[in-house]
Amino acid sequence: MSEGSGDDPLILTAQLPPDLAAWATGLRRQNFPPERNYLDAHVTLFHALPRFCEEELRDVLARMAAEHAPPVAHLEGIMSLGRGTALKLSSFAMLDIRSQIAEHFHGMLTAQDQHKPRLHITIQNKVSSNEAKALQAELEPTIHPRVFTFAGLALHIYRGGPWEFVRDWRFRGSLGG
Repeated sequence: MSEGSGDDPLILTAQLPPDLAAWATGLRRQNFPPERNYLDAHVTLFHALPRFCEEELRDVLARMAAEHAPPVAHLEGIMSLGRGTALKLSSFAMLDIRSQIAEHFHGMLTAQDQHKPRLHITIQNKVSSNEAKALQAELEPTIHPRVFTFAGLALHIYRGGPWEFVRDWRFRGSLGG
């Protein structure tokens, strides 16, 4: 297990391919309030898994990565977060993997993590709705839909703002199965 407070929750993300991650991180650095931007671009699958299940979660993630091929996903465009802006993603395969993890940890999920997520990459947050709408209007014509595959799953510990990387698991299952 990782060191630190045993109460710090675990965060699970889906890893983006390097080119998409670099581009989205650039957008995030340009548009996210710098005093709150501790992270590179990411896709959060679970916001607060209990720390006491870390060992079991590691086993589940290792199995998921071994069994599943890199999930196909689509960058669809811009998504409003009300007081922020995100890149809207869709991936039936990733949502299926997430659903299997959620089912395994049923009864241990926060209210936020019990709901099916809207997959996205946040590039701006906690600004005025007018600022968010202005960025959405500016970016909309520049965002082109594309297909990509998620590279893996990554586990982090929430440290009150910054996240501590624990480890990742690369998808390596068969594309045919």
